[in-house]
Amino acid sequence: MAGLLKALAKSAGPKLAIGAALAGVGLLVTNWIDRPAAEEAAPVAQPVAASTPTPAKPVERSSDQGMAVDPAALRVKRVLKIDGPFRHGDFAWDENGAPATGPVIITVDLRAQTLSVFRAGYEIGAAVILYGATDKPSPLGAFPIMAKHADYYSRTYDNAPMPFAQRLTNDGVFIHGSDVQWGRGTHGCIGVPKEFAQKLFGVTKPGDLVVITNGKMLDVSKAQVGA
Repeated sequence: MAGLLKALAKSAGPKLAIGAALAGVGLLVTNWIDRPAAEEAAPVAQPVAASTPTPAKPVERSSDQGMAVDPAALRVKRVLKIDGPFRHGDFAWDENGAPATGPVIITVDLRAQTLSVFRAGYEIGAAVILYGATDKPSPLGAFPIMAKHADYYSRTYDNAPMPFAQRLTNDGVFIHGSDVQWGRGTHGCIGVPKEFAQKLFGVTKPGDLVVITNGKMLDVSKAQVGA
């Protein structure tokens, strides 16, 4: 009897080994197929770039809709040192010593026929201007820059060139490059020397404020002169 059992075990041994191996493979395959989804490698989250908020577009204004201005925004910390008389066609530009960034405000005094540009309260540029003739006066008040065009031509006055134009109103008042000579006027725009217009164009952005007065001067009593 013992010999019979030994013979059966001997003849069945290889078959049992093969069966056990196949059973092991089946178990591994079953285990892999039935693995819960939670055990699968989770996808790596890609970083999302933070979106930059779009600046609000300035409200369109006509020439008779000048804004009120906060006097504190016009506090002058430094003015340029300008030697000698300031004649038509003259301008000064000096950013040395001024902050590289900060709010930009442009002031225009029609009576003095001058324009000044300030950054963070420091005057960085000034120029003699042309302004509107009697029948087409330049507006008074504060106006944000609405749009900028480096190469622009008038749609109203014979396609006249208006280089480095910065629009202030929805009825066609701009600051732009002009041939600034004594005795000339504009149709309401503020004309500045072309080279100055290019420099001014480079430091402003839509929304920056332009304050136009007729003889009202800024308080510069506490301002430093020069660098």
